[in-house]
Amino acid sequence: MRLSDLRGRHVAVWGAGREGRAAVIAIAAHGPADLVAVDDSANFLTLPWEGPLAAAAPLVTGEDGFARLAAADVVVRSPGVPNTHPWMVELRRRAVPVTQGSALWMADHADRTVGVTGSKGKSTTSSLISHLLTAMDRPNVFGGNIGVPLLDLPEAELYVLELSSYQCADLTDSPRVAVVTALFPEHLDAHGGEREYYRDKLNLLAHGPHTVVVNGADPRLALELGDRAAIRAGSPDATHVAGGPDGTPWFHLRDTPLFPRAVLPLVGRHNEGNLCVALAVLDALGVDVAARKDSLAVAVAGFQGLAHRLTEIPDPSGLTFVDDTLATSPYAAMHAIDAYEGRPLTVIVGGTDRGLDYTPLRDHLAERDLTVIGIPDSGPRIVEALAGLPAVRTEIAEDLVAAVGLARKLTPAGGVVLLSPAAPSYGRFRNFEHRSEVFAQAVADTVR
Repeated sequence: MRLSDLRGRHVAVWGAGREGRAAVIAIAAHGPADLVAVDDSANFLTLPWEGPLAAAAPLVTGEDGFARLAAADVVVRSPGVPNTHPWMVELRRRAVPVTQGSALWMADHADRTVGVTGSKGKSTTSSLISHLLTAMDRPNVFGGNIGVPLLDLPEAELYVLELSSYQCADLTDSPRVAVVTALFPEHLDAHGGEREYYRDKLNLLAHGPHTVVVNGADPRLALELGDRAAIRAGSPDATHVAGGPDGTPWFHLRDTPLFPRAVLPLVGRHNEGNLCVALAVLDALGVDVAARKDSLAVAVAGFQGLAHRLTEIPDPSGLTFVDDTLATSPYAAMHAIDAYEGRPLTVIVGGTDRGLDYTPLRDHLAERDLTVIGIPDSGPRIVEALAGLPAVRTEIAEDLVAAVGLARKLTPAGGVVLLSPAAPSYGRFRNFEHRSEVFAQAVADTVR
């Protein structure tokens, strides 16, 4: 379904945040017979609905919204509306067509788009792809889940998009290059279960992409893909890391050494994998990666890591404080812990308790030597899950500020204090940025 298909139809936009606002403005320009916006979660944080928005579509709030959704020819939901929402379940039962702004946009732009998703690494990988394409004289527009709704993007010859599982769920067109970085259980409450999450995530690949690029080192992703044709970055027949001419690890394109691993300023094996995927995408888009390896090395060296993802905070004590607040699952925290292997490590965990199973984290730490500090709400349950591990020391702190102070006392000189919470931020913080602000301020306030 395209935006132009909404002309003369009764359309309801579900959601009044930035995605819903972008959808209303875009749909109104195509002449629907009727257009209404519905917000079932309006509260004191809701932005005013006025001006061009109110002129284009009246806003209906509360329980009255369902009747307007059910009466529509097409419902355009915002990504934040989960598949498990009772209204969604009933709309599906009534066979009311439901789509998203992302799907409407993709129907008109798929052949000019690189779409990147993954349970971890999609932000860094999509940013790397866009950054390296620009360095290779391939102008592109970067958007998607990073904060710019697809319907607000300007016209361009090439797009690089970060796409969440929610955005992927309603796609009926795959991007020309479809990219998946990792796959592990996440957002199960919104999707309805593990199988449903994988289905929605991999819907990115389900509608005829020209090229599929995946992280070939991810075991669950390999299992889900089976024998599907794909470029599997990280394998010897694609981009990968292996011993180079000087005996240190180098990035390679098949048999050709490109540049040393040390050129990449990001820590962790998972970031090596992210760059392998990005380089494989450039190769698939016709960039002569081998011939331009020196220019690529310069561009890689100049890449700035994204905020809140293994972001190191300078500290005069000699400790390294690391903000990885976007690690909202046990699997993401495991990657972060691995990035600092070999150094004394204290990890701060805990946040909104979604009932996740922390057994995988326990198994991962079975032979690790580190300290774990749990903070509300889920921290005590995570600490309980780690009980009995011989070299894992655990503590409980009343909040994030107290945890930072405790970490200073417990972490040996030259060690790392890692905020990798394995849980979301909402409930005790406004958002993940607020959690990062509190962490950074606590680091500053507790300097010895």
